Parts: sequence; C-alpha cells; structure tokens
Amino acid sequence: MTDDIWKRDEIESPCIKICVIHPATRLCTGCLRSMDEIGTWSRMTPDQRRTVMAELPERQSKLTKRRGGRSARIKPEP
Repeated sequence: MTDDIWKRDEIESPCIKICVIHPATRLCTGCLRSMDEIGTWSRMTPDQRRTVMAELPERQSKLTKRRGGRSARIKPEP
C-alpha cells in the first residue's frame, strides 16, 4: 500500500532546521527567508515560492558574520 497523500507536486521548503533569526536583517540564518515568508510558506502559490527561492542566494551577502571574536576587535599596538 502506498501513501500518496504525502507525495505532493510542490516546491519544497528551503528550511535546513537551523532556525536563528539575524537581528539586523530579520532573516533566518539557515534558510534565508523572512519571518513573513516562513509563516506563510504553506499558503504560498508555487509561483510565489519560486520567486522567494530565486531571491535566496542574493540574501546571503546581507548576513554579516563576526570573525575572530574579541581579538579581532582589539587593535594591536604599534
């Protein structure tokens, strides 16, 4: 017996289960979607989902990462 109810022809979510919202951009650092996009994903049309998916690669550059911790913030003395 097959379970066809779980087989849908739709765009899958970009969620990678790392759900952390970046404080400045308000984007999820895992999937790069906004809170609104995450909340309405299941109600979006396939075209709306395709539009969001196409924009995700460009959003990566909006997230800034801290590198080096405290030592990167302290300027060495001349």
